[in-house]
Amino acid sequence: MLVSLSIRDVVLIDRLDLHFEGGLSVLTGETGAGKSILLDSLGLALGDRADSGLVRHGSDQAVVTAVFDLPPGHPARDILGEQGLDAGEDVLTVRRVVTRDGRSRAFADDQPVSVGLLRKLGDTLVEIHGQFDTHGLLNPATHLGILDAYGGLEKQAAAVKRAWTGWRAKAAERAQAEADLAKDREEEEALRHSVEELRALNPKPGEEAELAEKRGQLMHGEQIAESLNGALNAVSQDCDVEAAFRHAQRSLQRVLDKAESTVQPILDALDRAAIEASEALNQLERAVGEIDLDPRHLEQVEERLFDMRALARKHSCEPDDLPAVAERFEKRLAALEGGGSDIARLLREEQAARQTYVEAARALSKGRAAAAGTLDRKVKAELAPLKLDKAAFVTRVEERPEEDWSSDGLDRVAFLVATNPGAPPGPLNKIASGGELSRFTLALKVILAAIGPVPSLIFDEVDAGIGGATAAAVGERLERLAAELQVLVVTHSPQVAARGQHHFRVAKFETKGRVSTTVTRLDQPERREEVARMLAGERVTEEARAAADSLLTATTTA
Repeated sequence: MLVSLSIRDVVLIDRLDLHFEGGLSVLTGETGAGKSILLDSLGLALGDRADSGLVRHGSDQAVVTAVFDLPPGHPARDILGEQGLDAGEDVLTVRRVVTRDGRSRAFADDQPVSVGLLRKLGDTLVEIHGQFDTHGLLNPATHLGILDAYGGLEKQAAAVKRAWTGWRAKAAERAQAEADLAKDREEEEALRHSVEELRALNPKPGEEAELAEKRGQLMHGEQIAESLNGALNAVSQDCDVEAAFRHAQRSLQRVLDKAESTVQPILDALDRAAIEASEALNQLERAVGEIDLDPRHLEQVEERLFDMRALARKHSCEPDDLPAVAERFEKRLAALEGGGSDIARLLREEQAARQTYVEAARALSKGRAAAAGTLDRKVKAELAPLKLDKAAFVTRVEERPEEDWSSDGLDRVAFLVATNPGAPPGPLNKIASGGELSRFTLALKVILAAIGPVPSLIFDEVDAGIGGATAAAVGERLERLAAELQVLVVTHSPQVAARGQHHFRVAKFETKGRVSTTVTRLDQPERREEVARMLAGERVTEEARAAADSLLTATTTA
């Protein structure tokens, strides 16, 4: 939900701080007062294109800051997380700065971000519906997802995506196997030679490191032997270390009963030392006995080590990877010799995966057709009071050719309208006029209010070109919509304005030759006067005030 909007030096606005609440907020004012500047400012904060013409004359830069409630699980948190940015505990603050030369900077919670990221965040925070809007409901690319959400088909859609992924993986595996087999048939002689080389060498995992260590020992065998023999002589011939420890133990045993607390720890330490000394002596003797000084063994180790490294270079891998290379080549040779039996198996698996996808996708298509029928009936019921009783709304669900199937299923979904009886339905944003477009959008939004993640909706002159009972119907639907979402509406209709829970008046005034726009939140007496002005025009009469009272009272008690 939009909590606040701060605007500095944007066109006619010098300094403006607005605070919003949930429910329905209406913005009224005379034509040219600057209502569109408010929407342009908010759009700027949400990533719209920057223009140096937005900077107020005489100022160096324009700044717009918008603050939103950000409940747990809101999509904006995921977007920020993907960029390594942390969302605030309860709110998200987005800010845009535009300088006089047209350059701009964007921020999210005071962290610099790209304008593209700001726009992506904005798409999850606010929907702005104007007479010439081409986003949201009017973007055909969104219709399939909207229908799935409306029909409660998300789990079925997720199952279709999983089935699609499984099918395409099997298809890719089969295609790769066919490509490998074709390549292997062309290079059969080279493949057989490589297999024979690898079989002859028979490399083992970790063998290179073992050979390298063995080679080092053989190359320095005499030096190692000299050191080992010196150590052995030091602990065996020059003195008997273990015997010395045991002699010390026997000497201490004589006084153990007279000083046990002092002597026993020493005896234990001497015992451990004697055991370690004996083990060291045994290891030295074994090591001396295992020293290999045969130069032929060095040649054999070096030959195998160099053969492994040469073969690894040939196959562009590490020596430790040669066993895996050998296994892969053996499989390719087996497939070649088997005449494509593996490919036949992979083809069967691919066909089974395709069938799984088709079954899941057709079940989803059936659910979409049912949801489309329900949606069409509910939208139709909303159209007549909006002076669109002769219009038709159609959710078209049609199967695409197989080459166009996707993870979304088999279907192409589009919201179509026909505004005149007998006329073929066409795309919403191409068939309907500006005013009709806004009312179609409103009717759809009333039906779809509960399914979208966007918590705030803004309607710009949704009541254009209508009045009387139709305007009252628009206001009633905006009020219903505001029970689910935060709704802000820019309106010239007193019937719509009277429905607002919160009323803002936009006005333009001149001080010392400088024109500025201001926005005032109205209390109840001020609302009465504003609605009366909207009814009567420039000169407010008592009759207009009485009519305003009637409208405000009716909407209060409705």
